Amino acid sequence: MNCYRYKVEHDYGFAPNPFHGYLTLATCKGDIRKNKHLQLGDWIVGLGSKSMKNLHCIIFAMRVEEKLTFDEYWLDSRFQCKKPILNGSLVEMHGDNVYHTDMITGKVIQENCAHSLEDGTEHSGHKKRDTEGMNVLISRSFYYFGDQAPLVPDEFSYIINDSRNLKFRDLMGEDIKIQRFADWLASKYNYGIYGDPCNWREYHLKEMNIYEG
Repeated sequence: MNCYRYKVEHDYGFAPNPFHGYLTLATCKGDIRKNKHLQLGDWIVGLGSKSMKNLHCIIFAMRVEEKLTFDEYWLDSRFQCKKPILNGSLVEMHGDNVYHTDMITGKVIQENCAHSLEDGTEHSGHKKRDTEGMNVLISRSFYYFGDQAPLVPDEFSYIINDSRNLKFRDLMGEDIKIQRFADWLASKYNYGIYGDPCNWREYHLKEMNIYEG
């Protein structure tokens, strides 16, 4: 069992997307999504950052339960609700089911989404980075804290990643340490959503309902 940790520099509910009963990682973090060591049952932990003023806090933790291709994700009936609606609610706007293959040209299409240009056309930079990792990672066993992110307790300081890069090799073979952290989460929280995405405060709304839509 591995535990992949990285700093979340911005959090809009797009990567990861915690809505509709599944936490999905379908964009960004190609180095995790394509990682040859990634197995079902591994944990991914997104940690806070200086840019969001929540360093060493737990934004989310997910146990990887499925890996789908972009096309499988695009067609799966469970995830039609994760296709973005740009004039919808904040949840709908940040849908992450955005990549699929054009059956005629064989090219990967980026639908109008949070990673597109303002006019709705493809953003080549985001598309290149997103499609470097061809797997979509899926979990129903997740904790999403967002703007209510708790600090990593001192006893689990080995979970903290102070670098900008992905860490996982330092805990390879350390199943007991990873399980201790997972057990601590399970002892304090049920699976699910505990806060709004950290960057939703930028919308200056008086109240936000993460289940809207």
